[in-house]
Order: sequence, then C-alpha cells, then structure tokens
Amino acid sequence: MLQIDLWKRVLIWLVCVAGLVLALPNAFYTRVEQANDAVTAIEMKGETPERLEMAAQWPEWMPSGLVNLGLDLRGGAHLLAEVQVEDVYAARMDALWPEVRNALRPERDAIGTFRLQPAPDGQIRVKLSKPDGMARALEVVRGLANPVTSLTGAGATDIIVSGDGDVLTVELSEAERLASDDRTVRQSLEIVRRRIDEVGTREPTIQRQGADRILIQVPGIGSASELKAIIGTTAQLTFNPVVGRGSDPDARAGTGNKVIPSLDEAGTFYTVEAAPVVTGEDLVDAQPSFDQNGRPAVTFRFNTSGARRFGDYTAENIGSPFAIVLDDEVVSAPVIQAHIPGGSGIITGNFSIEESTNLAVLLRAGALPAGLEFLEERTIGPELGQDSIDAGKIATIVAFIAVLVFMTLSYGLFGIFANVALMLNVALIFGALSLIGGTLTLPGIAGIVLTVGMAVDANVLVFERIREELKAGRGPARAIDEGYSKALSAILDANVTTFITAVILFAMGSGPVRGFAITLGLGIMTSVFTAIFVTRVMIVMWFERRRPKTIEV
Repeated sequence: MLQIDLWKRVLIWLVCVAGLVLALPNAFYTRVEQANDAVTAIEMKGETPERLEMAAQWPEWMPSGLVNLGLDLRGGAHLLAEVQVEDVYAARMDALWPEVRNALRPERDAIGTFRLQPAPDGQIRVKLSKPDGMARALEVVRGLANPVTSLTGAGATDIIVSGDGDVLTVELSEAERLASDDRTVRQSLEIVRRRIDEVGTREPTIQRQGADRILIQVPGIGSASELKAIIGTTAQLTFNPVVGRGSDPDARAGTGNKVIPSLDEAGTFYTVEAAPVVTGEDLVDAQPSFDQNGRPAVTFRFNTSGARRFGDYTAENIGSPFAIVLDDEVVSAPVIQAHIPGGSGIITGNFSIEESTNLAVLLRAGALPAGLEFLEERTIGPELGQDSIDAGKIATIVAFIAVLVFMTLSYGLFGIFANVALMLNVALIFGALSLIGGTLTLPGIAGIVLTVGMAVDANVLVFERIREELKAGRGPARAIDEGYSKALSAILDANVTTFITAVILFAMGSGPVRGFAITLGLGIMTSVFTAIFVTRVMIVMWFERRRPKTIEV
C-alpha cells in the first residue's frame, strides 16, 4: 500500500534540491548581482582588476540567476510616450519623389517639363508645362502605386494620384495612412525595446497602449531623463547631397531642398537635397572607435543594397561634398575624395567617448521612424521600493508563522511534515522565478503570500481524509493510502481552476497583474507538487522507519 519506488523518491528529492540551489543566489542578492554585472562587463569591454575582483564574489560553478525586481520594488523610470505618426507621411513623400521624377522623365514629349511645387506634408505636387498631357502623367504615376499590406486595406492602393489643371498631386490613401500608423507604432515599439536591451537593464516593461502610445517602465535606471536620453533620440542617419553652405538659417532652399544647421560649427547652415542617397535603415553595424587623430568617432557599415548605392554615388560625385545628417543636424560634410566601394565609413565630430558609444547604440538599434512625445514621466526612487519590500517581507513572515503554528497545533507531527513542505514550496517558487528570469513585483509578493495560505489546503484535505479513514476503523497504512487517493481529485479540481484563472490573468493583464499571475501560477504548481509528492514521501519514510500501530492526525 505505502509503496513509493526508489527512483521516484530520488527524483522528488532531486527536484527539491534543484529548487533550493536555484533559489540560493537570491539570499546573496547584492553580491550575485555585482558579480553578474562584472562578468557581463568583462565579456563586452575586457578584463580589469576591479571587474575580476567583483566577478570573483560568486563562484562560477554556482547558479547565478536572480529574481528580477520590478519597478515598484527596485525603483526606476516610467514613461508614457505618444508616437508622432504624422511624421512618417512627409518622409514617405520625400522618398517617393525620386521615383515620380524618374517615371515622368521619359514622358516629356507628352507632358512637357515638370517642376516640384511646395506642398503640405504628406503630398507631392508637380506642375506640368503641358496640361494636355495630364492624363498620361496620371497613368504613369498611378503605375507606381502598390497594394496596401494590411487586412483592413485589402483591395486599396497606397497612393492617390489626382490632377487639377496643370498640377498633379500625389498623397497617401486613407487605408495606407492607417496601415502606416500601425507599422510605425510597431516599429517604434521594437526599436525602443532594442535600445533599452542594448543598455542591459533588467526586465523592462515595454508595451503598446491604445492606437499610438507606448508604455515604458525600466527598473534600476537612475531617472526618467536618463531613460529619455536613451530612447528619445530619433537617431535618423541620412547621407544627403550638399547644395550649398552659408550662415543664413532663413536662406531660400529651393524646391526639393532643405536648410539644416551644422552640429559642430555654430552659425553654419547647409542646404541639402531632401531626398537622401542612403539612410540609417541600410546600416548593419555601428561601433564606437577613434579617428586618425585619436578622437572618439563611430564606424558604420551598410548592407549590400546600401553599399551599392553609396558606392555608386561616391563614384559619380568625386570632388563634391556630401552631408552626414543625424536628426536634421549635419554631423560632418566631407568632400568625396575617391570611390568608396566597401559600404563602410566613419562619423567624426566633437564627441566624448560616452557620446560616441551612445550614438553607436542608437544606430545599431535603428532609427525611430517617428518622433516620440512624452506625455507622462516619473522617477520612482529605490526608497519607495525598499518600503514595499519591507512591507512584503513582514506580510510574508506573519502569514508564514501563522500557517506554521496552525498546522502544528492542528495536525501534530503530520502538520510538521506539511510545514517542511511549505518551506520547500517557497524555495521552489524562487528557484523557478530565477530559472525563467521572472520579475517580482509588489503584486507578485501578494501572490506569494496568497500561495503560502493556499499551499496547506491540499495537505488539509489529505489529513482530514486520513482522519475519516481512521475513524472508520482503517489501519494506519491503509488510512494514509486511502487519504491520499481519495483527496487527489479534490486537490486537482481546486488547483486546476485557480491555475486557469492565473493563466487568464497573465494572458489578458499587463504589468503588475502579470507579476501576480506568474507567482500565483508557479505557486499552484509547486504547492501541488509538495502536497502530493513531498509530504507523502516524508510520511512514507517516517512510517517505514517507525512502523506505528496507531497514528494521531
């Protein structure tokens, strides 16, 4: 009756030992965290005596995974940003103009000469010298239209082409604007995530809110302004042909051109062509380095198509200046000395080492497709987080002691077995959180406190069934065996329904709700394991050793 195979006993205790070992680093949180950070710094930047000393604080052969602390516990920065989706419309039209121009050039016999006219953002207006050729111009430009790549825009094209007198107008269709808005927010979300991941912060929360907003919460960062410096820069890198240079910011740029300031030379403004030769989207790598004079700089490398366009342009424009433009400021405007076929180059300027490193991070992560307007920003200090941790500790300890006392008084020796399983249960929760890299939030602590109370429910069901079997005249071994067998269905029913609730909370919730759902779900699984297997194997081992004639539960 009370038979548990040896391999099952070994497996149960191995799981418990593994949970304890995985949870152990959390008992030395600061030391392990410093060692982990030092190891990461050594991998990225090389060895130094200080880093080696910090890395040696925790043995390499020991697990080093930690439960990440959420924003409400660790402190950090909270931002709510709105993506300026309209910014993309003008950029789309600037990129489309060279295609329109190249398509209309072969039709000059029918449409005459044509010139780009001033137009609102999101439109291209072209004036034809032969209005009679408008029908042909409309046909040619409409041939540039592409289907909208979204479910809601099925059957629609991305541009609308119309003519009024001698002026041809091209603009984005409504379906394409909606699709573009969705793509822009998704791309911004991914780029923000990549930029924050490059910095190496722990378990940030980055998620979409509504149609055009992004919620960003990063634990462990110093301030909201520091976080804005990482993600708020658009970092749009372009290479534009230079038309002229001067000191007048209001100089007439001409249609298809724009006037932008120099980053390093105060009072200097460049007139450049609005349509870039190559953009930062073609970058495949960017790294901080030093120029030939030993000053901080950033080296970059293009992909195949970008390298080809960059190489063709430099081959055709030797002796002409071209501007390296970052966020509408000219970083430098070198003269092309020779053909550059390799698709790589260097950005120089008055950078500090930190600025060149940050610029390389931004360029590697990619350019934000549109600007971000920060609607809400908060810096949460670690003192608030420490207060939350202390309050959570007190609540957990009080609940823990109350449950231990209750179980001991109610069930005697069997209650002590349940208490040991409860301690292992909490260790298994932290071990599982460390293994998956989970984040512990204040609601997550509430989930653990709730689990402490729920963890003994299964044991209570078993022990009460054993009592009933003893009252019915069963022997000790038969009563224990029947107690576990008959209580199993009730234990599974109760915990499966609660686990389903935790899954729904995780799937439908966000932020703190997910933190609660994770700890609750893990707690249910570990509670069932400890109640069904751990307490049973302890009781069986005790029973085999003592062989009591009667038992009291």
